[in-house]
Amino acid sequence: MANNPGTAAPFEEAGSRETTEGRVFTVTGGDWGEVVDAVAQADDERIIVNMGPQHPSTHGVLRLILEIDGETVTEARCGIGYLHTGIEKNMEFRSWVQGTTFVTRMDYLTPLFNETAYCLAVEKLLGITEQVPDRATVIRVMMMELNRITSHLVALATGGMEIGSTTLMIYGFRDRELILDIFELVTGLRMNHAYVRPGGLAQDLPPGAVDQIREAVKLFRSRMHEYDKLATGNPIFKARLVDVGFLDLAGCLALGATGPILRATGLPQDLRKTDPYCGYENYEFDVAVADTADSYGRFLIRLEEMRQSLRIVEQCLDRLAPGPVMVGDKKIAWPAQLAVGPDGMGNSLDHIREIMGTSMEALIHHFKLVTEGFRVPVGQAYTAVESPKGELGVHVVSDGGTRPYRVHFRDPSFTNLQSMAAMCEGGQVADVIVAVAGIDPVMGGVDR
Repeated sequence: MANNPGTAAPFEEAGSRETTEGRVFTVTGGDWGEVVDAVAQADDERIIVNMGPQHPSTHGVLRLILEIDGETVTEARCGIGYLHTGIEKNMEFRSWVQGTTFVTRMDYLTPLFNETAYCLAVEKLLGITEQVPDRATVIRVMMMELNRITSHLVALATGGMEIGSTTLMIYGFRDRELILDIFELVTGLRMNHAYVRPGGLAQDLPPGAVDQIREAVKLFRSRMHEYDKLATGNPIFKARLVDVGFLDLAGCLALGATGPILRATGLPQDLRKTDPYCGYENYEFDVAVADTADSYGRFLIRLEEMRQSLRIVEQCLDRLAPGPVMVGDKKIAWPAQLAVGPDGMGNSLDHIREIMGTSMEALIHHFKLVTEGFRVPVGQAYTAVESPKGELGVHVVSDGGTRPYRVHFRDPSFTNLQSMAAMCEGGQVADVIVAVAGIDPVMGGVDR
């Protein structure tokens, strides 16, 4: 310590030396026992840390409230609601078809799963499940499996970025572009498609789509080994994920966790196998499982599920047969034979000429279908699909009108986030990021 007037005397015996800053004294510490006693008497104050909701290393606008003791997390809680989209409430003021444009924006990384789950529930209420054309069902499966790959790629890319693996992030978003180009070709948009409609699809596959999908599948399969080389066997990568975010089978069942979190415990729970929909019972694929119950096992599952999705997409391409993509009931079916006009909008001039020039009844019907919408019988229905993050369920209630009385989604991100505390408490602060990345929550689905 530097010499100050009046302070030199107590330290004369400690030894000193002259420096440019003045005389400096070397002071030794007390006896070790005294140091221990002093620490024991100190107040044991734990620190409360807010991680988010703008933290760059968390998924979306998620707030984590952490109580830490040194580097150890003693308590972890989630703060949600910052996105507050109000989608479910908004749907009560829109027609049944307009609802698809809302649900596609919930979990914005899995829009086609949101749309399909909702439309399956509406079709169940309408009693037209068996009337949906086979071609529409096959295209739904194909688009969902492509969407599963894009969702997992974002999980791997952002998870890699959050632990410092920028190359994994670059590879993930690079390969995601292959499929987003297909989505743009088929639906007109990269995200928020509103492509799946009650009764079928908005429109058929455009010319060249099948060939582009086959080429993308071939290219993507040739690149899958890069992820194994980069991450699967990488000792640094494994050191950050192995035994981090541990949650066993009992914990998953108690908290309602599904998807890769549940399958990482060794339980092959997959609705595509246990409760098939859209004809999944006719496709050959394996359910990816692991027995590690940690973040590394969830990573391996997502990697394997991408390979299985490629298998399913190839089977869909082989099953595609000519036919309609919308139910035949004109009181429900929106026009699905659209053409892009000079204004860039989907207007079928032939259809407009027919209803405008040849049939006043068709024109009136078209006007009522678009402005008012069709009526759905009184009742309620629940359907669930296996989204990339787990069980995505939708409960739809109708009072017999042209708008939903209530639509409620069981979003897997919302349910899976309950496991965050069990995964993180007792671990290190740095491991919280890895655990949350393993959950892969999307706040659009949580705050719907």
